[in-house]
Amino acid sequence: MFLFFESASAVVGSKFMLEKAIDPDIGLNGLQSYTLKPNDNFILKMNSQSDGGKKVEMILQKSLDREKQEYASLLLTAVDGGEPQRSGTMQIHITVLDVNDNAPVFTQTVYKAEIKENSVNGTVITKVSASDADKGSNGEVSYVIGNSMRGLSNVFVITEDGHLVLNAPLDYEKAQKYEIYVEAVDRGGLSDSSKVIIDVGDINDNTPVIKIISSSISIGENSPSGTVVAVMSVNDPDSDVNGKVECTINKNTPFAITSTSIPPIISFYFVEKHS
Repeated sequence: MFLFFESASAVVGSKFMLEKAIDPDIGLNGLQSYTLKPNDNFILKMNSQSDGGKKVEMILQKSLDREKQEYASLLLTAVDGGEPQRSGTMQIHITVLDVNDNAPVFTQTVYKAEIKENSVNGTVITKVSASDADKGSNGEVSYVIGNSMRGLSNVFVITEDGHLVLNAPLDYEKAQKYEIYVEAVDRGGLSDSSKVIIDVGDINDNTPVIKIISSSISIGENSPSGTVVAVMSVNDPDSDVNGKVECTINKNTPFAITSTSIPPIISFYFVEKHS
């Protein structure tokens, strides 16, 4: 005998009529009882009929869970009361059908990745992954960028199999880090979310910029050594060593420069040369 159950719809207390045993004997020698083994999820209820027969129902007493046990095989035994005692058996095969009762689960709550700011569109940044304990289409998972991240959907896209891909140019000087929430969604609409932290790596793509703060149009020939001729600032938007600036001037001139702060404020001053 074969029975099929949906794990979520088969609630505790559900009854399933079984084929009754037939014993031509009567009285004590006839059918007296049934037993069921194993009986972890079901109990038996026997009802006497007007014709003397005994029908039997199998009652669910513990919820089924396909993710724990998809198949079960039970043995129903009918026993009479004669001497010697006789019995008959029937095998009951149970298949627990899947319902969408499990949401996807990401393998990590936070993913971390790095990408250089000069990476080209189509560069795969990282791959996220989620699993779903359900079976078949209920366990199929696809990935989307979260609704609150729509502003970043032009910069990043995610494929249905979880690859996060660059979709627009990056600029370290505008954004050094991105935090993106991605969702794993199964066919039944259940979902899980995870965060992806992306650090953008700087490259030396900016030239230093010199800005004159103040300057003298002319300088007297009798100006003392150390007279400031001009003050200027120098800035490079790049970071770390890419943003460090060194200023020099020709050696064969009666001038020198000195830096007074970071970012550099450069003083351009007269130095008296002696022959």
